[in-house]
Amino acid sequence: MTSHHSGRELRNEILDDVYSSSDLLKQLPKVHFPKAERDPRHVFAAVRDELMLDGNSRQNLATFCQTWVDDEIQNLMSLSIDKNMIDKDEYPQTAEIEARCVHMLADLWNSPDPQGTLGCSTVGSSEAAMLGGLALKWQWRAKRKAAGLPADKPNMICGPVQICWHKFARYFDVELREIPLEGDRLIMNPEEVLKRVDENTIGVVPTLGVTFTCQYEPVKAVSDALDELQRETGLDIPIHVDGASGAFLAPFCVPALEWDFRLPRVKSINTSGHKFGLAPLGVGWVVWREADDLPKELIFDVNYLGGDMPTFALNFSRPGGQVIAQYYNFLRLGREGYRKIHTACYETAQFLAKEIGKIGPFEILFDGDSRDGIPALCWKLKEEQGIGGYTLYDLADRLRSRGWQVPAYSMPADRQDLVIQRILVRHGVSYDLACLLIDDIRRSVEFFAQHPVTLPMTPDEAAGFNHN
Repeated sequence: MTSHHSGRELRNEILDDVYSSSDLLKQLPKVHFPKAERDPRHVFAAVRDELMLDGNSRQNLATFCQTWVDDEIQNLMSLSIDKNMIDKDEYPQTAEIEARCVHMLADLWNSPDPQGTLGCSTVGSSEAAMLGGLALKWQWRAKRKAAGLPADKPNMICGPVQICWHKFARYFDVELREIPLEGDRLIMNPEEVLKRVDENTIGVVPTLGVTFTCQYEPVKAVSDALDELQRETGLDIPIHVDGASGAFLAPFCVPALEWDFRLPRVKSINTSGHKFGLAPLGVGWVVWREADDLPKELIFDVNYLGGDMPTFALNFSRPGGQVIAQYYNFLRLGREGYRKIHTACYETAQFLAKEIGKIGPFEILFDGDSRDGIPALCWKLKEEQGIGGYTLYDLADRLRSRGWQVPAYSMPADRQDLVIQRILVRHGVSYDLACLLIDDIRRSVEFFAQHPVTLPMTPDEAAGFNHN
C-alpha cells in the first residue's frame, strides 16, 4: 500500500504537539486585537483550558437554569445554529414550531382558546416579563385616556421580585410598589396588595416561585381579593403571573392549583423555557389570555427578506435552536415525562431538607413541598452564628472549595437582617449527588467546630460567590 505522506511530513505530524506550538509558548492576546491568524487547534485548546476555571455547572446549586441536556438536544442545536429566529419568511418551519409551542403552553395553562392565543418566544423570562408589563401599561393608559383621565403616574404591585422587574419599572417609567417583608411573611399576600392598589395600578404581579425563598405566591387569593375590590369600588386590576419557574412545575405536579388562565383576572403569563422547561439557555415565553389582552400598538408588521410578519418581542435577531429544543422536549416528555422528572427533583429537595435539618443549627424555611413552591430548599441559622462562630457565608465559602455553589444572601427590605442559604434541585441533581453534598456539609460543620471562625465572612466578601 502506497503512503500519502513523506517521512518528513509524518515526522512533523508526530512532533506537532499543541502545547509545544509557537502559539502556546507565549501568552495569547488579552486586550489588543490580534494581528495574525493562528492554528484553530491551538486556539481551541487555549480557550477550552480557560473555560475549566469556570468550575462545574452541574455543582452550581445557585442557578435556576438547566445545566444538563441529552444528546438529541445537542444535535438539534447544531442543526439550528445558523437559523435566525426572526426571519420567519426564510425559516417558516421554525416559525411554525414556535407557534405550536405557544399554543401548547396556552393549553397547559388552561387558556379558554389555546389555538387563538397570542404569545411568543423570547431570549429569556426577563424579556417575556417586560412584554407582559408593557401590555399592562398600554391597556391601562388606553382606558385612562378613553375616560379623559391622566395617565402619567402608572404603578405596579409585586412581592419580593427578581431584578428584571426593577429594570422594567426604571426603563418604562412605572412606579414599582414592592411589598416589603415583615416578620415571618416572606412573600406577598392579599392584604398587603390591597393596601397599595389605586386607580393608577396597571397590574399586580405574583411570582410562582420567588427567587429568594422559592415559594409560590398566592395567585388565587390575590385574584379573589381583587374581585372583591372591583365589586366594592369598580377598580378592575389585572394580574400578570411571573411563572419563570413554577409555570413549568405546577401544571405537572399540582394540577389542581389555580394560578393560571382559569382565573379570568390573569391576563398574561411569562416563563423560562431554560429553567424547569428543560430547554438549553436561553429561551423564555410569554402568553396572553386572549388576543385583546395584547395591545395592537405593541405589534409591529416587519418586512424582512421579502416577507411581511408581525413581531412583538424586544429583541430582533436571535438563534432558533432553543425553540426547536423546547418543542422537542414537549413532544418527547409530554405531561407524563415532565411530571416524572419534576417529581424526582421534589423528592430530592425534600430529602436534602430533612437531612440538612439534622446536621447543624439550621432551621428549614422551605422544604421543597410541591404544593407551596419549586424543587428547592432554604434555611437559616437558628442563632446569629453557629457552633464555631461561622455564618452561612462561611459555610458557602467552605463548600465552594469542593466545587459546590450553595449561595448565602440577605433578604430584601425590610428583612435584611435575615440571612438564608438556598439549594435549587434541577434535572440532573440526582439523589446520589445530594448524598455527596450532605457529606460535604457535614464535614464543613465538623471543620468549623474544630477550627472556630474568629472573623466571620461579611456579605460584601461573599458577594462574589452568590449568583442567581
